[in-house]
Amino acid sequence: MDANPERLVDFHTHSHYSDGVLSPAALVERARGRNVGTLALTDHDTVAGLAEARAACDAAGMRFVAGVELSAQWRGQAIHLVGLEVDTTHAGFNAHLDGVLERRRARLAEIGDRLERKARLPGRELATLASRSTSPTRLHLARLLVERGHAKDTQDAFDRWLNKDGAGHVPAEWPAFADAMAVLRDSGALPVLAHPHRYRLSAGGLRELVAAFVQAGGVALEASMAGMSPNDADRIASLCRRFQLLASMGSDFHDPSVPWNPLGRWLKLAAGLEPVTQRLTSPAR
Repeated sequence: MDANPERLVDFHTHSHYSDGVLSPAALVERARGRNVGTLALTDHDTVAGLAEARAACDAAGMRFVAGVELSAQWRGQAIHLVGLEVDTTHAGFNAHLDGVLERRRARLAEIGDRLERKARLPGRELATLASRSTSPTRLHLARLLVERGHAKDTQDAFDRWLNKDGAGHVPAEWPAFADAMAVLRDSGALPVLAHPHRYRLSAGGLRELVAAFVQAGGVALEASMAGMSPNDADRIASLCRRFQLLASMGSDFHDPSVPWNPLGRWLKLAAGLEPVTQRLTSPAR
């Protein structure tokens, strides 16, 4: 998917500005070491790390794509939308991000309150600490629960305290799918449906989601990702062909200690799929 077949691409990554652990500069350096030639930073509902990532890519001679991953709600389910080549000066786009930040902080505050009342944990203190992140997530709170000895690891923190039936479970209330798509479209970004194989939908439900995505101006599906099974890759490739969508690929990288999704992991696109790179205007290196 890159002009130089010897160099890799990654259109889905996260830094410490959302729920990743590396700074944008460290993320770029790690990507360079992995022979990534084109990199998008797509933090959750924030663009705070883009300037740092762009400067690091420029210094490393890498092609940079400004991105974001928006949280949205479709038929009661959380859906993620990657926007590539976002315009960080667009007023409507920034207002949308401000609104989501308020939702994130309010949710964490309610989670903290429930942990305090139902589990007698220092939930309010931990929620306050977690909320200091640029784009706070439940993962920030889970890491703090581990640090304080209330869980053995982040998965245990989610299973014991934060997931459904846990003392701190609070359902997410994200902006409507149509509204998030409109923000991406109106700001000139290329909308990509993130990790479509992960949603808990029937085959028919997934087709309906993709149809709604196309109707709202979507251009690509993430069709090749780290950890995607051959069956899932075939399913998503079939949807790309059926709806005449471009294909994107990415690691969804968060943490270098997770071995199965290294930056730029090379996964070939299925036959007949057109890469999203053909729509990018960011200058190649």
